[in-house]
Amino acid sequence: MTLVPPPAVELSADQARRIALRAQGFLGAPDRRAGVPGVLRHLGAVQLDTISVLARSHELIPCARLGAVGRPAIEQAYWSGGRTFEYWSHAACILPVEEWPHFAFRRRAYRSRSHWHHDLPDGAYETVIKQLRTEGPLTATELGGAKNGGEWWDWSESKVAVERALMYGEVVCTERRGWKRVYDLAERALPDAVLHDDLDDAECLRRLVALAGQSLGVGTRADIADYHRLKGEQFDAVVADSGLVPVTVRGWAKPAWADPAALASEPRGRHRTTLLSPFDSLIWERARTERLFGFTHRLEAYVPKAKRIHGYFAMPLLAGGRLLGRVDPAREGSTLVARQVSLEGRKAVMPMAEALAEAASWVGCSDVRLERVDAPELRGPLAQEVARALA
Repeated sequence: MTLVPPPAVELSADQARRIALRAQGFLGAPDRRAGVPGVLRHLGAVQLDTISVLARSHELIPCARLGAVGRPAIEQAYWSGGRTFEYWSHAACILPVEEWPHFAFRRRAYRSRSHWHHDLPDGAYETVIKQLRTEGPLTATELGGAKNGGEWWDWSESKVAVERALMYGEVVCTERRGWKRVYDLAERALPDAVLHDDLDDAECLRRLVALAGQSLGVGTRADIADYHRLKGEQFDAVVADSGLVPVTVRGWAKPAWADPAALASEPRGRHRTTLLSPFDSLIWERARTERLFGFTHRLEAYVPKAKRIHGYFAMPLLAGGRLLGRVDPAREGSTLVARQVSLEGRKAVMPMAEALAEAASWVGCSDVRLERVDAPELRGPLAQEVARALA
């Protein structure tokens, strides 16, 4: 077990919250010149998910920080110019291409793995690599079909092979086409400067811990390790050399570490008012969200409908640096439907109206319809403020 040196800095819970907001791009002037690529570099990882309500999560994340960035511009920023790759980080994530060397430890672990859920017949792997070399880039469908026709994970031989090649790092996903991964050979798709596995495991882990600390601002062992899905013992092995400094946060039961740059100045500036994807890195870890904001949030998309409390894809409302409610949205033509709205008191009414109006405009809706509002006495005031925000 790692010996944690006595912390030199003590933070209040409020200071830790504001440090985290600034580190995640929600406090202070947004860097519009750097745009979506700047958001990705700042966060280090943007999680992907198949669910699309207002938009897919990877589109919602830059919009939450920058405002109403055009959706085609977001996709172009992610997938053009060889600036990114897709890999297993916190989950399936878009990552800045300069982070490719940092995941060499994970690629090596996959290459040495002895057991897989899918068997791969002799020659299937080599056939896919040869096809990509001569015909690529290609989707799984173009490689011969993604599925055998059975259940969700009943992948075809070519799909199994190309996904394994992606894990090994011989193949990369450099874009999504109609939500299908587009595969290419890493040697062709990645810049020569990053196309190597020269870093040993310890250096990969050290860099990822340092980057996660920068992206979070301040966090516990579990917070920082979870950012790129590292094990606790991997964090322990490198944190002393990561550059992060031990701190205590009043009210936090466990030790914490902070990015020295985050401690160098007091977080100041304008707070964003926005709806957050449940997969946003500000809130993707439930225990951290509860610790920072005193707000319990759970993605209920995979919860049986009868057991849902807040809705299928409830999006928390961030305003004034606090989480003040949530809404479960949907779209019907040119109307954004707020199927269920929860508000933390009257103070949340105007921010929720602003956030709903901005979201509606962003996805091309001209109207907002309120369905269920958990506090019935706030329905009228919210409707009035929404109408005013849309005018």
